[in-house]
Amino acid sequence: MRAIIYTKLGPAKDVLQSGTLDDTPPQDGEVRVALAFSGVNPSDVKSRNGRPGMTTPAFAQIIPHSDGSGVIEAVGPGVDPARIGQRVWIWNGQWQRPHGTAASHITLPAAMAVPLPEDVSLETGAILGIPGLTAALAVFGGSDIKGQTILIQGGAGTVGLLAVQLAKWGGARVITTCSPRDNARVKTAGADVILDYNAPDLAAQILAANEGALIPTVVEVEFGLNIALDADVIAPNGRLAAYGSAKNMEPTLPFLPLLFKAVTIDILLIYLLPLPEREIMIGKLHAALSAGALNCPVEQIYPLEETIAAHQAVEAGGRSGAILVKCDV
Repeated sequence: MRAIIYTKLGPAKDVLQSGTLDDTPPQDGEVRVALAFSGVNPSDVKSRNGRPGMTTPAFAQIIPHSDGSGVIEAVGPGVDPARIGQRVWIWNGQWQRPHGTAASHITLPAAMAVPLPEDVSLETGAILGIPGLTAALAVFGGSDIKGQTILIQGGAGTVGLLAVQLAKWGGARVITTCSPRDNARVKTAGADVILDYNAPDLAAQILAANEGALIPTVVEVEFGLNIALDADVIAPNGRLAAYGSAKNMEPTLPFLPLLFKAVTIDILLIYLLPLPEREIMIGKLHAALSAGALNCPVEQIYPLEETIAAHQAVEAGGRSGAILVKCDV
């Protein structure tokens, strides 16, 4: 099979290379998927660069990327042969496994290849794993949101934009923050109130937008940067769902206001979501897609051989949609 591989950590141009590997036949409970698209996420870039304390990759040879979509072409013992030919999307393709989705094929446990609804494109399927499930868990991982006001910090990012749409579909009123340049696309996604995340009086603006009432649910992309503001605007017994903190990985918490509001800090790492909860979130995504309530924008699609450029695009930031790699010829 064709694949992008790396054997050492470092910049994309220095470590990513094209290769041809032996096919991996499916074993008990596994399927082999001919991949159409592979999703490139910031976590893929961070893993390839090396997280703090890492000097070598976790495996001798890695095919990157955890998200993808394609068609099942073979099944192992214990898997219904009727699944051959089924369109699927992939989750955790390269989580604690050496071979991810930046390849023409992937072999993995059958549960990790989710049947893709017929009216959903393969491009969208390649976005559902990390961005889609993270957004769904952030929005629906607490109490019922119908009739509730939700604050979504960073509503123009891939996860944020999906979260805005899912929250609106779920019956919530959405206040979101973003750069003014992204107002139009966030408004199109359904946000009721859009605020500049750099506003010096942002907390006051958030509360004013909610008629002075505190916010029951906050979805946070920059936990360390925004925790003090979040503590100010969140309601007693509120839920703070944090899925990122890239700008401050060692935050200082304002414990007293969080304590006296009995705030639940819900830190999300979608890779570790147990299967029963994951299946609930998969159901939410499929239902929203079927209702026409969820649009997963794609910024650019690169050929597999240009995966280096795809990684560089993710690192550059400022994107208006997902970055995909086309795996088939």
